[in-house]
Amino acid sequence: MNIEKPKRACTRASIDYTKQWKSIDWNSVKAVVNKLQSRIAKAVSENRINLVKKLQYLLAKSHYAKLLAVKRVTSNKGKRTPGVDKKLWSTESLKYKNALSLTNKSYKSKPLKRIYIDKDSGKKKRPLGIPTMYDRAMQALYLITLDPVAESILDKRSFGFRLYRGTRDASEYLFKCLGTKHSAEWVLEGDIKSCFDSISHEWIKGNIIMDKRILNQFMKAGYVQNNKLYRTKAGTPQGGLCKALHKPPYAKLAIMQSKGLKC
Repeated sequence: MNIEKPKRACTRASIDYTKQWKSIDWNSVKAVVNKLQSRIAKAVSENRINLVKKLQYLLAKSHYAKLLAVKRVTSNKGKRTPGVDKKLWSTESLKYKNALSLTNKSYKSKPLKRIYIDKDSGKKKRPLGIPTMYDRAMQALYLITLDPVAESILDKRSFGFRLYRGTRDASEYLFKCLGTKHSAEWVLEGDIKSCFDSISHEWIKGNIIMDKRILNQFMKAGYVQNNKLYRTKAGTPQGGLCKALHKPPYAKLAIMQSKGLKC
C-alpha cells in the first residue's frame, strides 16, 4: 500500500499525485484511523480527558485521517458546489495534493458562501452556508476526531447524525416502545426554534473536546452575501460538516456536561 506521506527531500513537482491517490488501499486507511478512534473512545470511557486530547491531536495530524477527510468531502453530493474561492477538487491529483496540505498550523477559515433554498413547506427560504473545499476537509478531519467522543457518551436512544444509525433504527425502536398494549398513547414532537441560528458559541467552546483555536475558526468564519462580509456571533451554518456535532445542540452538549466531560 503506497500511501506514505512523501519525504521532504522530494520536490512536489516530482510527485505523481494522481498515481499516489489511485494506489491508496482505503480498507487499510480506515483500519488505521479506526484503531486510533477506538483508543479515543476507550479514553473517554475512562474519563481520561487529557489522553483524549492527546490522541485527538495525533489523529488530526495523521496522514491517513487526512486522506479519509478529503475522500469524504470529494465523494458527497456537495462535491460540485464550490465555496467563495470557486475551487473544486475534481481530480485525483488535487485530492492527494490537498490532503498533504491539511494542517492546523496558522489555519484560518474562509467565510462561507451564503445561498438560499426552499424549505419543505415551500413558503420560506432556508439559508445555507457553503464552505470552501479546504474548510470542508478540515471540518471532516476534526469530525473524525470527535466521532469517537460523541459515540461513546450519547444516549443509545438518539439516532440523528449518528454513525451507522438511521431512520430504520429509529423506526424499530419506536415500534418496540409503542407496539404493546401498555405503550404510551401520545407522542409529542418538539423542535428547537432557530436551532442553527441561535446555538451559543461560548457553550460549544466550553463543552466540545477539540482544539479551541480550530473550533473558533469554524464558528467565526462569517459568510459572504451579495459581495458583503457578515460576521457570525452565534449559530452554526447549515451546509458545513460542523452541524453534525451540534444538532440537536443542547441535548448533546448537556449530555457531555453531565458526564463530567469538560475542557
